[in-house]
Amino acid sequence: MNSFPKLLIGAGVILVVIGLIWMVGGRFFNLGRLPGDVAYEKGNVRFYFPIVTCIVISVVLSLIFYVVRLFNK
Repeated sequence: MNSFPKLLIGAGVILVVIGLIWMVGGRFFNLGRLPGDVAYEKGNVRFYFPIVTCIVISVVLSLIFYVVRLFNK
């Protein structure tokens, strides 16, 4: 089997696992409604920008990729 289909299957499995963790962990961690996220409601207009959530996810992913890169050497 080529390496590209293996990569797609691996990415799919990882996304499913992340989705399940997010679904179950959403009850314990209020990711998406952190202090600092911008929420504006007035009348029929709703605007929500999760800036702090984006920063937290970015830091966590950066740490994960750093650790993976350390073990790949």
